[in-house]
Amino acid sequence: MLLIFDWDGTLSDSTGKITQAMQMAAEDLGWEIPLDSEVHNIIGLGLPEAIAQLFPLLGEAERQDIRERYAAHFISLDQQRPSAFFPAVQETLEHLRTEGHQLAIATGKSRRGLDRILTGLGMSSFFHATRCADETASKPHPLMLEQLLNEFSVPSAESVMIGDTEYDMAMARTINMPRIAVSYGAHHVERLHPYEPELCMDRFDELLRWQRLV
Repeated sequence: MLLIFDWDGTLSDSTGKITQAMQMAAEDLGWEIPLDSEVHNIIGLGLPEAIAQLFPLLGEAERQDIRERYAAHFISLDQQRPSAFFPAVQETLEHLRTEGHQLAIATGKSRRGLDRILTGLGMSSFFHATRCADETASKPHPLMLEQLLNEFSVPSAESVMIGDTEYDMAMARTINMPRIAVSYGAHHVERLHPYEPELCMDRFDELLRWQRLV
């Protein structure tokens, strides 16, 4: 089976760092600092789309300023304290790979950002494929999922999207792909239930007990 994972808030415990970096970027520029909940709401989108939603009145030059400052703050914070996986993530991923499943990433991160993190984790070649928001359409558009299905020649019914946000659930539902939600990420679980996930996990290793993998 093709298992497609979101990164931030699903595999990586990085939502706090994303929030802090965005707030620091706004403070640098003297703008109103967004609330934690406001930043959590845009996690999962591509960075340009996230900033446009957080700061809808900004012009393009100002949006570029905050993108650059956000990226610099995030990298600095990540160098000080690299984002860890959530409990049981690494062991579960390794087990799934050993069992012969195909593992992919579909993320709102940039290609440069994801590659930097995977290299730091020593996982540059661990996943069979990855898609980032700056090389395809941002979530919730399903293009990145469609591209992964085409790459592996797998129908949506033989794959699953695992994520923590409405954007993950929405793009999977659009193409009738099974979806699994996690309850510990950026969006509160009540926001995910309307998308009818097959499973809502409180711990990542609950995935191993999903009936279609047993």
